[in-house]
Amino acid sequence: MQLKGIQRLELPPAADMHVHLRQGELMELMVPTVRQGGVDTVFVMPNLIPPLTTVEQVLEYQSKLQSLAPDVTFLMSLFLHPSVTPEVIAKAAASGITGVKMYPQGVTTNSESGVSNLESFYATFAAMEQHDLVLNLHGEVLESLAPAGTTLEEAFLPTLKTLHERFPKLRIVLEHCTTAAAVEAVKACGPTVGATITAHHLYLTSDEAHCDPFAFCKPIPKNPTDRDALVRTVVSGNPKFFFGSDSAPHPLQSKTSAEKGKAPAGVYTQPYVTQLVLLGLEEAIDRGVITEADVTEEKLAGFLSQFGRRFYKLPESSGKIVLERKGEKIPASVSNKDGSIEVGISKAGTEVFSLRWE
Repeated sequence: MQLKGIQRLELPPAADMHVHLRQGELMELMVPTVRQGGVDTVFVMPNLIPPLTTVEQVLEYQSKLQSLAPDVTFLMSLFLHPSVTPEVIAKAAASGITGVKMYPQGVTTNSESGVSNLESFYATFAAMEQHDLVLNLHGEVLESLAPAGTTLEEAFLPTLKTLHERFPKLRIVLEHCTTAAAVEAVKACGPTVGATITAHHLYLTSDEAHCDPFAFCKPIPKNPTDRDALVRTVVSGNPKFFFGSDSAPHPLQSKTSAEKGKAPAGVYTQPYVTQLVLLGLEEAIDRGVITEADVTEEKLAGFLSQFGRRFYKLPESSGKIVLERKGEKIPASVSNKDGSIEVGISKAGTEVFSLRWE
């Protein structure tokens, strides 16, 4: 398959295993854009205000999401917090909740209630292992805890190894990998450990993230060699790595009015996530990082759809999306009907495949 020259692609719908759908009016704007990006299944992050720390909160949120998009499967998660006890885990499993998200305290958006001592949650992790819930890790440490010259993600990787060794049957996802070291750490673990890779980390580097508020996110994109390692991983066909966009909307005003370097962290890709993965691969072909022959429909279907579903023990989708080159360009933003909420889209103005459902 010659990706650069191909005019039409057919793929199974994407399973996006890391999304932020927010709340209130912003949620109402975001949720309909899930299918627009070719996605029929999402794993939803719980870092709302307040964070989702009870089964009742999670189920209420899921009901709101489902009412806005009845044809999307919403996989739900709890926010790891001292109140999430083994008893809560048992209740969550019985209620159909899929996972528990661990945020180190203060590392990203709405993580002030996050974790400062993982060992205090070992009984909860044991219950998760017993009830087969997934542990989703925001794999970074606080800047004050990272040794000089080490990224926040690389400083976290020994913790991943420790958790996997202590709970070998616990399914663990290292979310939004950004470094070559993270890829190797996940490979070194057993089959119960997987990882998500975003679209934007396939085309952004730290240089862009530091100067463009619409490219600024956490974890911060790293250097070109890390970006290229992620690209090669996507086309490797390794089922431990699957798609999770970490699409994270913020109102346009908050992105553009902030002082330089103070914009809220988050790259919004949801309406074009499938196309942006393809764009990241096309740009990598242009750089000579991968070849046309490295990108096949089988590998795209695996990364975007099948590997994530298998890790989460879901059936494969029976649907189909069709992507065609029609000269479509990513718009600058999406907004609600009265224009009171507007969110800027990553890579605005770039020509991408048009996407439709069949």
